[in-house]
Amino acid sequence: MTKARLAPLYFDPGRDAEFDEQLARLHDMIGDLVDFADPVALGNPIGAVDAVILPQILGEAYRKLDAFSAIDVPILIVTTEFGTLAMWDWEIKSWLASYGVETIAPYSLEDARKVCSSLNVRHELKDTTFLVFQDNPGEGMQPSIFKRFFWWEQEATDRLEQRFGLRIRRKSFKEFGEYAKGIPDERAKAELETKGFPRQGLTTRAQLSAIKVYIALKEELDADPTIRGMGINCLNESHFSDTTPCLAWNLLYEERGILWACEGDTYSLVTKYIINRSLDAPIIMSNIYPFLMGGAALKHEKIPYFPEVDGNPDDHLLMAHCGYLGVCPQCFAKSGAWVLKPRALEIVDENAHMIDARLPEGPCTLTKLDPMLGKLMVIEGDLTKYVQYEDTDFLNGAVVRVPDGHTLMREVYSHHQCIMTGHKRRDLQIVCDVFGLDLVAPMTMNRR
Repeated sequence: MTKARLAPLYFDPGRDAEFDEQLARLHDMIGDLVDFADPVALGNPIGAVDAVILPQILGEAYRKLDAFSAIDVPILIVTTEFGTLAMWDWEIKSWLASYGVETIAPYSLEDARKVCSSLNVRHELKDTTFLVFQDNPGEGMQPSIFKRFFWWEQEATDRLEQRFGLRIRRKSFKEFGEYAKGIPDERAKAELETKGFPRQGLTTRAQLSAIKVYIALKEELDADPTIRGMGINCLNESHFSDTTPCLAWNLLYEERGILWACEGDTYSLVTKYIINRSLDAPIIMSNIYPFLMGGAALKHEKIPYFPEVDGNPDDHLLMAHCGYLGVCPQCFAKSGAWVLKPRALEIVDENAHMIDARLPEGPCTLTKLDPMLGKLMVIEGDLTKYVQYEDTDFLNGAVVRVPDGHTLMREVYSHHQCIMTGHKRRDLQIVCDVFGLDLVAPMTMNRR
């Protein structure tokens, strides 16, 4: 990852020893994560930087509102040898906020470093391509469902590109599928022999088809180093391939840190990318099926009833995607809880595969960007257990408890939710501060 560039700001009439001492400390504390431009007097041009940082705060700030208001990048306040703001800085921070000038003032060195990591992601996105394979979204399998998805609209693409500076490039899934199938078996066998992963019930042909998709995707990455995320309209246009890309997504994340978009969902991809890269946190996408959805959820997953739970059933949901929890890299899964298996859904080729994996039980966080890309919803819950239904589309999925199922039904943005291990609201607030997002937390777990 390339480093973000920060401009240290000082107050006229000039720098003093206290400023220079703190700037030297900042180099020691966060200089491995970011680059520093030459110090600039507040009010002068700051140049091409990703943020400004105040190693020192003076009362002169009260007479510099116009200069602060003109800054169009994040403003950091780190004024102590501990990598934090000082208690006295709240006066000026709150005064600036009252005039609409928001600042980021970490209160631990760990948080300061998370701010820097998030700034690096913000910087990196401006030179990032997301490659998606699709042809005519919504026109393939189950069109009555897939035609409803916003992420395929041109408006969604335009918003993502304008909001974050990234590029979304699309190529034909039909042509890609044909190319992957044409890769010689001997080449695929040689590649497969170098990969060690648990597998169960897969034919040789199924394994070769899976590894061919991996080879073809790797070639795309080698041809364009700006590609840092990929997606395929793998369900709706599954007729273009004799397999699914699940193994490929696992291998490419494990080997190169490439994030993936199931069903070409670019909104989930960007959500995952920002969070994973900023916090180095495990995060995957899955479908949610709230118990409050009743028969609509049961029918879609072909299951006869919801499982028994402790507490109010209204505050629970199932999570599953393609028969299992979802595409989960081996490094995210519980030890011994990852295996590649044959397909679960009839919508894909009978030669296809899926990952059966489990994230750790316990505290979890659901999150997703909103359609206008100004908000990040954060719902802290608990992954309580896993349940299995034979001969259904729900072979092994999670049960998640949320604070208020009715609030979730009213507020949630999408059936696709990104799930993280642990309660991450505080860390996600840091990410939101850097990216100028409003963190929306419509409910909070009761922490006894």
